[in-house]
Amino acid sequence: MAAGDGAGGASVGDGGESSPVEKPRAGPPSSILTARWARASVPLASALHHDPLPFFFYFACSVCSWDCLPLPRSESEIPSCTLPLPSRTGPPAAAMAELRHSTAAAAARASNSPVKRDSAASAASSPFASTSAARGRDDDDDDGKDAHRSSPLLPQHHHHKQLLPSPLRSLLALENPRAPTASLSYRILLAVLALLLFAALFSAPSLWSRFNAPYLCQKEGITLHCPQTKEPLSLWENPRAATTSWKPCAERRSDEPSDVPPENETSGYIFIHAEGGLNQQRIAICNAVAIAKIMDATLILPVLKQDQIWKDQTKFEDIFDVDHFINYLKDDVRIIRDIPDWFTEKDELFTSIKRTVKNIPKYASAQFYIDNVLPRIKEKTIMSIKPFVDRLGYDNVPMEINRLRCRVNYHALKFLSDIEEMSDKLATKMRNRTGNGNPYMALHLRYEKGMVGLSFCDFAGTREEKAMMAAYRQKEWPRRYKNGSHLWPLALQKRKEGRCPLEPGEIAVILRAMGYPRETQIYVASGQVYGGKNRMAPLRNMFPNLVTKEELASAAEMEHFRKHVTSLAALDFLVCLKSDVFVQTHGGNFAKLIIGARRYSGRHRLKSIKPDKGLMSRSLGDPYLGWASFAEDVVISHQARAGLP
Repeated sequence: MAAGDGAGGASVGDGGESSPVEKPRAGPPSSILTARWARASVPLASALHHDPLPFFFYFACSVCSWDCLPLPRSESEIPSCTLPLPSRTGPPAAAMAELRHSTAAAAARASNSPVKRDSAASAASSPFASTSAARGRDDDDDDGKDAHRSSPLLPQHHHHKQLLPSPLRSLLALENPRAPTASLSYRILLAVLALLLFAALFSAPSLWSRFNAPYLCQKEGITLHCPQTKEPLSLWENPRAATTSWKPCAERRSDEPSDVPPENETSGYIFIHAEGGLNQQRIAICNAVAIAKIMDATLILPVLKQDQIWKDQTKFEDIFDVDHFINYLKDDVRIIRDIPDWFTEKDELFTSIKRTVKNIPKYASAQFYIDNVLPRIKEKTIMSIKPFVDRLGYDNVPMEINRLRCRVNYHALKFLSDIEEMSDKLATKMRNRTGNGNPYMALHLRYEKGMVGLSFCDFAGTREEKAMMAAYRQKEWPRRYKNGSHLWPLALQKRKEGRCPLEPGEIAVILRAMGYPRETQIYVASGQVYGGKNRMAPLRNMFPNLVTKEELASAAEMEHFRKHVTSLAALDFLVCLKSDVFVQTHGGNFAKLIIGARRYSGRHRLKSIKPDKGLMSRSLGDPYLGWASFAEDVVISHQARAGLP
């Protein structure tokens, strides 16, 4: 049988006779390429034995011209290369004859195998012989291809081309693109590519703006220009307002009986100095009432001690309504305005060891006072307690004592009427600054000189400013300052842990990242900011509608309150309490009391924000962090820190 019979010649029958059934020529280029691979692979060993160069020239001619040469049907139609074929063992004609002879012999052996004869016989006896003959020829062609694939001397990538998807085979010209399956797959592939192209075009503007966003803010002199951010819907509202059900429960009921013992049956008298600022003094007063209740003692009206930072001498009656304080607590604790006249050792109350109880641990339990302080009060009748900052715990006292503390804080301690009226005027002016009754934000900016020095944190400034701050710290806190050599690593550690107050420029960038626009009305509750106008410039440039109580009220209106620093602090406290959003820049009693009062009063719509200073210190210190990423970090990290009031 001729060598071309397996590709397009006659089929083999039982008697070795061949029927002249013409096989249709295969159209796909892959079939032609595979046939040429088969023809080139059979004489490989023989050709390489004599000279490998003629074979490779023949192979190149066969493969490179698959799109223009017809498929050979016999040995005589095998094209011969026109390039010269040098030979080392014989003339070129002998080598080509040997190649043709080897190809014909191999094709004859493949078609005369017993398996082929049996399959051909069964196909001939079948009623569908006319159609199976053509299939038999295709099988012969496939067997030739299988023999080619099993050859260990051929590249292995032809084994895997059938594993490719139909669209890719059609796209790479490995499959007929006019076939039905290939045409459908080709359309699907084009549709997918079109969808991907449309998605890329749709997202290109946002990706371009994100990658080209400026780093945080651009600085021009002392002015910071930050990109605009979209204002979220819950900017002024508490996102958890609907899930809270806080109700005040510390107010004394009218039907509740009084349990105050008669004056001559009390354990004795206690006298305290309320130290610190206004809010620290407020906490000390609440604890003094609770201790008097624990020991059944009479409380002498506390004295507000001059503070090291505030430098203010204010009496209790200059800030609070004394009559309301005493009358409201008359059924809980007996309170008197001054030391009894019969006591003649008034000067020794805080100087004599005999009249002073010291070394009380912080957050002491109620039982500690009963075991250690009450016996001395019964012995001396009048005793003073010093110091008295955080000298009563919360978890180790009865629930009724904590309820009494809330009653003192939210009901008994009432500011004077003129302070209340002035705070109402300031809050009204804040809402009506634009004439539309807009909401306003209260910002508690803890950046006074005393707070900066006490924090022992490092801040941006000139060498002269840093030298002056070091001298101030050495003077006010010599034990902590020592020689100052250990302060730098300590300051870095404190900033990473979020224990340093935020600077005005830092809180401005954080608020803009949260989405608050430039037009936001901000009330600043603060003392004299360390650094003055230069330090406040970034905050004012980013939020020009920023005011203080001195800017809202006239000089004549504020004259009465300038006599006492605690009066000014009381105004800030009340205006912040009535704000729509309260933002703190550093922990402290002021912020804690504001948040506690807003919770207790049931103002669930009001929102409070506590910035994550540790996270912000790392983000603000990253020079490669873009504005979009920074704003996203701020929003995500403060979802759980901007909820309940």
